[in-house]
Amino acid sequence: MGPVTKLKPKATIEDRVIRAAEGALEDQQHVSAIDVLVRMGLLAPSNVEAWRKGRLALLEDMIQGSPEKIASALGIFRQWAASRGLQPVEARYVRTTREGEQELRITGAKYAGLDEALRSHYVSPGLSERKKQTVEKQISKPPERVVFLNRRDAACSECGVDLPSGSFLSMEASQPLCLACAGMGDLEFLPRGDTALTRRATKYSESHAVVVEFSRSRGRYERQGILVTEAAIQQAEEECAADAPERARQRERGAAARKKEDTVFVEQMKSKIQAMFPGCPPLEAQKIAEHTARRGSGRVGRSAAGRKLDSDAVSLAVIAAVRHRHTKYDDLLASGAERAPARTKVQGEIEEILDAWRWGV
Repeated sequence: MGPVTKLKPKATIEDRVIRAAEGALEDQQHVSAIDVLVRMGLLAPSNVEAWRKGRLALLEDMIQGSPEKIASALGIFRQWAASRGLQPVEARYVRTTREGEQELRITGAKYAGLDEALRSHYVSPGLSERKKQTVEKQISKPPERVVFLNRRDAACSECGVDLPSGSFLSMEASQPLCLACAGMGDLEFLPRGDTALTRRATKYSESHAVVVEFSRSRGRYERQGILVTEAAIQQAEEECAADAPERARQRERGAAARKKEDTVFVEQMKSKIQAMFPGCPPLEAQKIAEHTARRGSGRVGRSAAGRKLDSDAVSLAVIAAVRHRHTKYDDLLASGAERAPARTKVQGEIEEILDAWRWGV
């Protein structure tokens, strides 16, 4: 009879709540009940975003768990916050509509009595009063209004005007509105591309909206520009023209600083790889570090865990490098093999190389 494998004890709800709350507090110096539910896997971030933008009438419809379970989690969260000495802050969940700010609803009949607890928000006790006020303002700031670049013919649900492909439309209660009926008829389109111009035009415009378009290839909405007042664009253009030389010098200094920072990070990544895999040739470790740490690549080295030189993240980077550089994985994909079977086929080779590097042989 073989050895008995001991199963890892299942995490209790208290463990899950505290782990979620600690993670959120560490990342952002403040934590809400909604943050905790998201990190526990009881609420999808995409559903929170849809609710914040007014596409969901009630957030409770998207929360996974019985009222008893959610009440228990919220009670544990409250006790944890008190034990940590966290300070409660006022948090309003609102969105901007053509009529002004609208308070968002969290609960209905299902979680009746839990609304106040679900709106709870705490900040780190170490924050200064000024920083605390900044966090409160940030928390209560409504999401930017979104306008869609229409790609198929539609009509305004209020005035009936045609909205042909290529025009702008707003969505209110799942119904299309022309900009005039949405209260944005006085705004002009400023395409993306000039960060300083966009930032300043947004600052000087009394109202603004973000223009997005759906990308079929990427399966998501992508920012195309903003809608702001004509006067704001003019003022922003004048400012940008006046300080263009200084901003150019700042960009040069920033590029030099980033290059230096990247060089240091690559060396740190290389050292971490060699510490974890002493048998990895120095040149190989250098190439892996440079590849995974490349800015803007989206690779594991640029992830939050990668930048912290997390051991799991570094291992993933090394495994990926071995897979592509030392096996026939890429050839298998090129010949039409599916990704999962191809990975399984080369897994043995990867393990052999990793074992050799791990033990320095």
